[in-house]
Amino acid sequence: MKIHFVGIGGVGMSALAQLHAMGKDQVTGSDRLISKGYTDMALWGYLKKLGIQLFPQDGSGIDHKTDLVILSSAIEDTNPELIKAKALGIPTMHRSELLAKHVAEHRTIAVSGTSGKSTTTAMVYDILAFAGLSPSVITGASILSLQKEQGVFGNVYKGESDILIIEADESDGSIVKYHPHLGLCLNLQKDHKEINILQGYFKEFISHCKTAIINAEEENLRVLAPQAKTFGLSMGDVHPSEIKADGFGSDFVIQGQPFRLHIPGVHNVCNATAAVAAALQMGVDLDTCAKALNKFAGIARRFASVGSYNKIEVVDDFAHNPHKLAATIEAAHLRGKRVLAFYQPHAFTSIKMLAADFVDSFANHIGPNDHLWLTEVYYPGGTVPQGVSCRTIFEGLKARGTNVSYDDCRERILQEMAGAAQPGDILLVLGARDPTLTDFARKLLASLKERQPAASCKTCMLGNCCMAYTK
Repeated sequence: MKIHFVGIGGVGMSALAQLHAMGKDQVTGSDRLISKGYTDMALWGYLKKLGIQLFPQDGSGIDHKTDLVILSSAIEDTNPELIKAKALGIPTMHRSELLAKHVAEHRTIAVSGTSGKSTTTAMVYDILAFAGLSPSVITGASILSLQKEQGVFGNVYKGESDILIIEADESDGSIVKYHPHLGLCLNLQKDHKEINILQGYFKEFISHCKTAIINAEEENLRVLAPQAKTFGLSMGDVHPSEIKADGFGSDFVIQGQPFRLHIPGVHNVCNATAAVAAALQMGVDLDTCAKALNKFAGIARRFASVGSYNKIEVVDDFAHNPHKLAATIEAAHLRGKRVLAFYQPHAFTSIKMLAADFVDSFANHIGPNDHLWLTEVYYPGGTVPQGVSCRTIFEGLKARGTNVSYDDCRERILQEMAGAAQPGDILLVLGARDPTLTDFARKLLASLKERQPAASCKTCMLGNCCMAYTK
């Protein structure tokens, strides 16, 4: 079968594309980023190694030999790819429907929740792989152990057993399509939708699970499944004790078994506890869980240290909603005396729905000695409604007395951050979706060494300053 993936640069789409290319299917794909000239991204190299042919998102990758076109919720009816598929009479399928087929064909563990899904999915995978269960995994971030040990991009791996671990996304309601062997529910907070809508999704999802394990400390979840198995930081069927967190990890005990986790943040202790609860349900013992998590290296862009200069560390992180941002800044405070943070919002809808929550999160976690730089919302193209600006967050924070700056030119922000940094500081680069953020973090580290004067930029595009971060 010849399958074409529209938006193959998306982490969920690329995972499924790779999985089918690892099988017997011929796979092609297109992406807006290719159309915009982003031709040197690392992902493209991994896809090409699997024989996946890549095209601009203009319909040129679809022909009469294409059997199926896979779409995501980000693809509009006016997209040239969808128009071409309809003109040729080629059937289309949503990404979540294809994932649901894989879920149904395996003994699947589906990890759900507003925050922590990718990290917990990776932890479950690493534990089960260490236990010799040879699971497959489809997730929303590159697992570092897979990159190192298997030489793959890391967001998908095809194991030899019938066990599959997936990250179940609630943002577009597709979570209700999955009927897993085990459902793991981490948390439920207002993010892409209002709480009552999300609760409806999760209630239906939980009803589809053969077994469900939920966070006992999340009231929004507990009311949906009062009889479910539970985990938590301080309560639940599986919970840690004797937690000791530092800037590089945490020590804790579960049911008498000592654990050491080498990624920072108490929120990751909670993620690890959830992963242990799932592994126990799959028959893995606590000692094996502890040994696996002691080796856990993490996932891409989750408190990823880009490097240090003069005792100043630059950290790249995917945090993009109020809860994730709070957790990342808290972890940074464990490690550095002062936090200098850059945040680029990834969606206009998030600003519109969560502006007050963003203000509260930053105001409560950016300390009196810290500083936050904001820039405009990342816009990759398409017909998504705009009409809001990151200035809304900036103005709210100024009214709260938070140390915050706003600039729509990332080059100026970079120079200001590098110039303000002092030994012992942690510099955070925060945001999602934009593939140039990691390059921005690397350039920030280089600027620490150069300490060049602030640049003047008059030609930048919002959220994509002068295309300076594409190389």
